[in-house]
Amino acid sequence: MGRVMHWRARYASLLVAAPLLLAGCRGADAGSGPYAREVADAIPRIEKAIGVPFKHPPRVEERTREEVHAFLLKQFNESKSAQSLAGEEVAQKLLGLIPPAMDLRAFLIKVLDEQIVGYYDPALKTLYVVKGADEQMVGITIAHELIHALQDQYVNLDSIQKSIGDADRATAAQAVIEGQATYEQMMIMGGGADNIALRVGGRDAMREMIRERMGSMPVMATAPMVIQESLLFPYLSGADFVQRFKEQKGATNPLLAMPRSTEQILHTPAYFGATPDEPSVVSLPAPSGATTVYENDLGEFGTRLFLYQHLGDQTTAARAAAGWDGDRYVVVEGAGGRGIVWASVWDTSLEAAEFSDAAVRATARRTGSAERRMAGGGSTFASKGRTTTITTFTVNDRAVVLYSDLPDAMSRTVVDPSKIRVASH
Repeated sequence: MGRVMHWRARYASLLVAAPLLLAGCRGADAGSGPYAREVADAIPRIEKAIGVPFKHPPRVEERTREEVHAFLLKQFNESKSAQSLAGEEVAQKLLGLIPPAMDLRAFLIKVLDEQIVGYYDPALKTLYVVKGADEQMVGITIAHELIHALQDQYVNLDSIQKSIGDADRATAAQAVIEGQATYEQMMIMGGGADNIALRVGGRDAMREMIRERMGSMPVMATAPMVIQESLLFPYLSGADFVQRFKEQKGATNPLLAMPRSTEQILHTPAYFGATPDEPSVVSLPAPSGATTVYENDLGEFGTRLFLYQHLGDQTTAARAAAGWDGDRYVVVEGAGGRGIVWASVWDTSLEAAEFSDAAVRATARRTGSAERRMAGGGSTFASKGRTTTITTFTVNDRAVVLYSDLPDAMSRTVVDPSKIRVASH
């Protein structure tokens, strides 16, 4: 759907619907225009599932592949989107998540060109369908995008998409938006929430089929793990969250009570507990002797991906990232080039130690160099003119892990640890 923002939290809709949903939308005749029959058939079922009526049907138009490509270029070229993506590319390379030579913008456009069958643009209130797309997949896409159109009539999706500077919160919001569309579409086409097989075994089958479909696409199959998992997260983890939301909150619209972090998407108590676990705000001081290139956060999901990338073990990565309570990183440029400083705060000192240990092992594998223990605590790794340092300390009685990867010519205290601040949300 719509605009391109932080690449892990943009709202360009990708078709990841599984064959489980290949019911298509056929039904009553209604008016004229492209796909009027499909729209007329889907709308009452969507209204019943979500519990609110359409204020008006969205416009539906066709677009050629060339027109969709031009739309994508325009979104990626918007100044804020372009600046954010450029900064994100540098950060992902410094963290070893994407290859050093990758042009992230060009690759993402190729992925979207390959996958998009249709999308809803909240700025123009129009649902677009790609001409010549597979008819069965078009039926699924229209149902999915109509849900986004309905969402937009009650919550301003365009304003959500324009938020910047908090990638984790944006990713969580996207998970609710795409998760609701995925879950409700699955329920509608599978016979409703009373279909126990669909809610249990069918959900696992859907996950596997979605992964298989995306993996069968030539460009997507070559994508780094972080891109593949980031594209899947809103649909799969988002649908899981929406199912839990409906079980606990009934007819309440999840878009009106957005989670603030991917931690709240991933862990039931973090959002649905008696006292929700709101993320702490981590503030980094201005760098000394260097300039800020970009800053943002990873969140629990991004932290998990970082560990998974370098450890190759999903279970270990998930366990070591649990207990995350907030983070902030800054990309700096100065003597010797660019570096990254990343501070994360943890629920307990034990969980901080578990993450620190995992980060040390991940760095050892990534750099191929031996760990050197620091006199005052912490670990360093030297490799190819750079030094990676991982230390743990407290800020206001909160456990903080500081990870830095800097050129040897740059000061180790380019970001002064004593000036890092942690505040409750």
